[in-house]
Amino acid sequence: MIMRTLIIDDERLARKELGRMLEAHPQLEIIGECTNADEAEKMIAEERPDLIFLDIQMPGRTGFELLESLEYVPRVIFVTAYDEYAIKAFEVNALDYLLKPVEDKRLAEAVNKVAEDQSDLDAGKEPADEGSDHLLAPTDQIFLKDGDKCWFVMLKDVRMFESEGNYVRVYFDKFKPLILKSLNNLEKRLDDRDFFRINRKFIVNLKEIAHIEPWFNGGLKVRLHSGEEMEVSRRQAAKFKDRLSL
Repeated sequence: MIMRTLIIDDERLARKELGRMLEAHPQLEIIGECTNADEAEKMIAEERPDLIFLDIQMPGRTGFELLESLEYVPRVIFVTAYDEYAIKAFEVNALDYLLKPVEDKRLAEAVNKVAEDQSDLDAGKEPADEGSDHLLAPTDQIFLKDGDKCWFVMLKDVRMFESEGNYVRVYFDKFKPLILKSLNNLEKRLDDRDFFRINRKFIVNLKEIAHIEPWFNGGLKVRLHSGEEMEVSRRQAAKFKDRLSL
């Protein structure tokens, strides 16, 4: 499989050297280079590359800030000269990062890792419905940053979203970072075949529901495989039953 690839680095020599090294990996097609986050954000939205090589420290916005602004997040290999900074930032759920100067062997390891991951995802993807391109698919990757912690998470691995004012808490594995986004805006990006708004405060992953039982005033109570319980409001209960029925 050919992976369409974008290089993002403010140093021209670094971009050219990385491009030269990537010639040894014909499975990657370099579709462009960007010198800053603004250029990259526009090109990623237009071209939707499979993979980006992303510098962390750049004039203007950092690589982290770029990722936080994206709706579509491709596979990412970080390229940085700051080893201590990178280790601290990616101590949780790192995808991969390379230290400058990049070594051929280390580059090959990173490329192989991401290519295998992409192949696994492609094998499991279902064709998207016509007109639903704006919705996030279960196998889409999202980038989350809370303080100095960063995660790359597949949407299907998120069990629920919880509204906290103008923020949303994202629950996956043992983590629950807080991101600056409203639950209403997030709901527009989620397919209701996969995620359902059970009340004003929660959106849950339907595949994470282990048990459902009647509750007060015509509502329902759901328990997730993780053991967490929450109420489906009376207003949403009818829609919820319809969504889960044959």
